[in-house]
Amino acid sequence: MDLTGLILRVTAGRPHVLLATVPGGAAVRLAAERLLRARDWPQASTPAKADLLLVAGPDLPELRTALERLWRDMPAPRARVHARTPDEVEAALDSGRALLGSPAVQRESAAPPAEAGGHREGEHGAQERHEGDDQAPGHDRDGGGEGEAGRAGDAHGGPDGEHAPHDAGQDTEAEHGDGRQAPNGQTPDSQDPDGQAPDGQDADGHGDHGDHGGHGDHGDHDDHGGHGNHGGHGGHGGGQTDMPGGLPMAEPGADRDGLTLDRLHLPLGPFLADWPAGLTVRLVLQGDVVQRADVDEPARPSDDAAVEAFWVQPWFRAALGEPVTVGEAVRRRAAAHLDSLGRLLAVAGWPAEAVRAGRLRDDLLSGAPRAAVAPRLERLTRRVGRSRTLAWLTRGIGVVTAQKAREAGAGGPAARADGDVAARYRQWLADIRHDLPRLEDPAPLDVAVEESPRGPWSAEAPPSAALIALLPPLLEGAELAAARLVVASLDPDPEELVSRGVVEVARG
Repeated sequence: MDLTGLILRVTAGRPHVLLATVPGGAAVRLAAERLLRARDWPQASTPAKADLLLVAGPDLPELRTALERLWRDMPAPRARVHARTPDEVEAALDSGRALLGSPAVQRESAAPPAEAGGHREGEHGAQERHEGDDQAPGHDRDGGGEGEAGRAGDAHGGPDGEHAPHDAGQDTEAEHGDGRQAPNGQTPDSQDPDGQAPDGQDADGHGDHGDHGGHGDHGDHDDHGGHGNHGGHGGHGGGQTDMPGGLPMAEPGADRDGLTLDRLHLPLGPFLADWPAGLTVRLVLQGDVVQRADVDEPARPSDDAAVEAFWVQPWFRAALGEPVTVGEAVRRRAAAHLDSLGRLLAVAGWPAEAVRAGRLRDDLLSGAPRAAVAPRLERLTRRVGRSRTLAWLTRGIGVVTAQKAREAGAGGPAARADGDVAARYRQWLADIRHDLPRLEDPAPLDVAVEESPRGPWSAEAPPSAALIALLPPLLEGAELAAARLVVASLDPDPEELVSRGVVEVARG
C-alpha cells in the first residue's frame, strides 16, 4: 500500500491555504477568499498549519525575504503558488493542489537544504514546475476552519457566545500578541460581563465558522515568515545575539515606571492574518506592555509593476476625469467598511460574524441590488452594534479624539468616531447604514464631497498615511493584547501609499 501517496491525495483534496497578500493584492485576496469559500478549502492562520501558500498580488522584491521565511516555516507536504491578478487565482489553486499531490515534488520539497544559497531543493523544484509560483498563508490542519469561512479563527470565537474568546494564557503574548484578551487582562467567557446570556447568538453562526482555527494563532507569524524576517535585521538594539527564529535576544532596560525589565523586540507584519497587507510595526515590549512602536515604510513596487489601490479606485478614476457614479463609490466604500469590520471581528474572536461581513462585502462588490443585501446588513449591524461583550472587550482602547485626528491629518470614520476602538467600529456601522440607500445613485461622483473609505481622497496626502502616523503613539503604553485591536480598528491601507497615482505625484 502506498501510504505516502494516500496521505498526499488526502492533503491535496482539501488543502489548508495560507494567503499572503502584498500591497496591490487586495483584489486578488478578495477573489481568493470567495473561491476558497466556494471550494470549502480552509484558510490557515500560520505557516505551521498550512499546506498551500498562495501569494496574492504583484511581485515586490522587498518582501521576497519575508515570503521565503513563510515558505521555510511550512511543514511538508507543502506547495506554493502566486496569483498576480484575480483571474489567475483559480489556476493557481488548481496548480497548488497538483503540486501537493505529486510525490516527486514533495520529495524535492522535503530534501535537506542545499549547500549554497540556503534554499531547499524542493523550493526551487516547485517553482520550476509552476512558473511564477510563490507562496501564501493557509489554515488549520486539525480540521478547524472549514465551511465558508474565508478567514482564520480558532475554536475560540465570538464575543457574543459563539465561543469564548481565546484565553491569552494559552499563548505567550510576547510571541503572539493576538489581540483577543480584554484590555484589563481578563478574557470574557460565554456570557456578557454583567452575567446575562450572550446577546444575539444564533445557531448557524456557530456551526459554520466557529471552528476556524486561528485568531489566537495570528501572532504565530511573529515567529514565522510574517515577522521573523524583520527580526533578523538586528537593528533594534545593536549587537544583540539573534535567536533561532530571527528575533534579537531580550536585554534589560528601564520601563515606563522606572523599573528595570527585559525588553523584547517584536515585529508585527507584514503577513499577519487579518492585518493590513505589507504593514510592519516594530514593537519594544517590557512584559506585555508596548514601550515603543515604529512603523516601517511599506514595500514599493518596481518601476514596471504598477499597483492599483483597490478600495479607492472610484475616487482615483474620478480625479482623472473618468465618469464615476455616486452609487459605484458608496458601494465600494460600504464594502471597504465591511472588509475592515470583518478584520476587527476576526481579531476580537468572533469568526462567525467576520465571515458574514465578508459575504456581504462580496455581494456588494458583485453588484447585488439593495433589496438583496439590506435585510442581512441590518441584522449584521444590529448584532454587532448591540453586542455588549464586544463593546466591553474594546472600550477604552486606542482612543483617538477628533482633535488628535485633525492634528494628524486624519479624516473619515476615525475622526468622526471621536473615541476608542468601539466608537470606530460603530462608526463603520453607521456609515454602512447611511450608504445603503444610495447604492444605485446615478449622480456623478464629486471627490470633494464624497470621501473615500478612510477619509477625503488626495493623491498628495492619502488618508491611510495619517492613520499609520497615528499608530505609534496609540500603541505605546498599550498591552500587547490590545495592539491588534487598535490596528484593526484603524485598518490603514498601505496600497494607498504605493499606488500608481500616489507614486506619480511623489515623483513630481
